[in-house]
Amino acid sequence: MLFSAITFLYFYLPVTVLIYFIAPKSAKNAVLLLGSLFFYGWGEPKYLILMVISIIQGYVLGLLIDKSKRDKKEKLSKLYISLSVVLSLGTLGYFKYADFFIENFNRVTGLSMGLLKIALPIGISFYTFQILSYTIDVYRRNVDVQKNIIDFGAYVAMFPQLIAGPIVRYADIAVQLKNRTHSIAKSAEGIRRFIIEKKKKVLLANILGELAEAYRTAEDKS
Repeated sequence: MLFSAITFLYFYLPVTVLIYFIAPKSAKNAVLLLGSLFFYGWGEPKYLILMVISIIQGYVLGLLIDKSKRDKKEKLSKLYISLSVVLSLGTLGYFKYADFFIENFNRVTGLSMGLLKIALPIGISFYTFQILSYTIDVYRRNVDVQKNIIDFGAYVAMFPQLIAGPIVRYADIAVQLKNRTHSIAKSAEGIRRFIIEKKKKVLLANILGELAEAYRTAEDKS
């Protein structure tokens, strides 16, 4: 679902925001998580399970790292953080570079191994590195471990930055996951900024992108 799509602007966004503000404080993060999973599943339904598994592994490993740190079991905490790195980067590397390595292996050896032709899940780099940055910060004792999987999932899957970034460190929003204030003034400011940036995207970025694509096409033909 693109941010400039009619479905997002006139259906998904208004409904999600309305439900969010109606929901009690204790359920707001659950609304964000479910809404974000729906947003992701709309465009990448087959990879939704991959995101859910990634959230669970980040959450569980964070708890294990924190417990081993509190129990002063340093070797165990190193094992858990190593496992987090391997799982996160291994998953990302598989989807992003598997065919690249097969192609180069074929060139070097002269073999003709078939390519896996794996589609790269949208946003996998962003949510993978967010999870990894969280477990590293827990290991370094820079942040307190998140014991609520709903809050952690909302942090990882937050739809405004899910498919286009930026990567948000857990330390920057840990407090806001539990305590944040809402007001008409803040809502109006958010709407104003959204409209301005949307104008920049539609009137400037999209048009310049089309011009750049036309230039590249003409250059290839020549």
